[in-house]
Amino acid sequence: MLWINFLHIYQPVNTDAHIIKEATDMSYYRLVRALEEHPQIKFTINISTCIFYRWEELGYQDLIKRIGKLIKKGQIDLTGTACYHPILPLIPEKEIEYQIKENEKLLKKYFGEDFKPQGFFFPELAYSPEAAKTVKRMGYEWILLDEIAFNSKVGAVDFNKVYIDKNSGLKVVMRSRKLSNSYVPETIKKILDQNIKLEKENKIFQKIAVTATDGELYGLRYIDQTAIFEKLLDRKDLETTTITEFIKSKKEIINITPPSHSWATSEEELKNGEPFNLWNEKTNIIQKKLWQLARFVYNTIEDNKKDDNYYWARWHFVRGLASCTFWWASAKDFRLFGPISWSPDEIERGTNEFIRSVRSLDSEETRDAKIKAEKLYIDIKKMIWERHWAYYWKKNIT
Repeated sequence: MLWINFLHIYQPVNTDAHIIKEATDMSYYRLVRALEEHPQIKFTINISTCIFYRWEELGYQDLIKRIGKLIKKGQIDLTGTACYHPILPLIPEKEIEYQIKENEKLLKKYFGEDFKPQGFFFPELAYSPEAAKTVKRMGYEWILLDEIAFNSKVGAVDFNKVYIDKNSGLKVVMRSRKLSNSYVPETIKKILDQNIKLEKENKIFQKIAVTATDGELYGLRYIDQTAIFEKLLDRKDLETTTITEFIKSKKEIINITPPSHSWATSEEELKNGEPFNLWNEKTNIIQKKLWQLARFVYNTIEDNKKDDNYYWARWHFVRGLASCTFWWASAKDFRLFGPISWSPDEIERGTNEFIRSVRSLDSEETRDAKIKAEKLYIDIKKMIWERHWAYYWKKNIT
């Protein structure tokens, strides 16, 4: 069986050091070590390059070098992305371009001036036709999408096919949501074992699996007590390839018109016109206020590019714009490898970056904007903690 495994490595650049260390020591090193010990294995990987800043700070230069060697060996097919992990369909086109260029700059710094990925990863696989056109214009050739991109349904796609997005001209490979929403190595092992049985019975067996998950699944979010992952890589009935190689191997390409969606969007959410409701739900007042503040801050700093502290204003802004700021305000219940997506501290972390962005501006002309931003900031903090303590009190009383 052919396994196309896509791994996404990301931690918010402004998160606590112990969180980055834990993910790196438990998951990222494990993935790199597994590839080094199995030179026949190939994965496609995205690294949101903002993490390089923290890896340098925390002494993980050796990990970056080892990743570079695996890229040169062809075992890692590294993609492009947006540096600070924003939800691209929800931000201005100029900001999309900025974040992609920033990511490219860091890739060249660490992997060579000539380094240019062919593939592109939308953070959270959050796709829109407009964002895809920007990605295509910036020189990328293919993207990975969730299977709901095919006819707005889950369970209808042929994973052995390569598609092309009629909106943008980008080639598309789709991931299996069912397989990806599991501990993938364990699921792949079960499929291989079942394939052996079916082959003996001269029955049709599964020939391809396309999965895409966060890299933290491999150690941090799932403790693999019996090393299923490493044992899987030793199997002779398993073949791996990169997405770039897979696309090159296919002559037939099928036209599709994907809807706006993410890797978590349900069919019902598509019908309701809420493809990104984890980050921007219609009825979520806190998220609405967060986006109001984000847009106001963006417009304010872009109107003051000549300000002496423009660099620092942007430095804070991109950290606040990360998807986590909005995701932690969604309050969804993820029972698989994750908690309820509600954290006042994490929402505040992003909100604090937004207000620091405006506060950084030095010119007198920004006085009125600062006052307006402070009012929005205070409103958001009040809403966050009122909701949190009302929920906490109700939960403990009942």
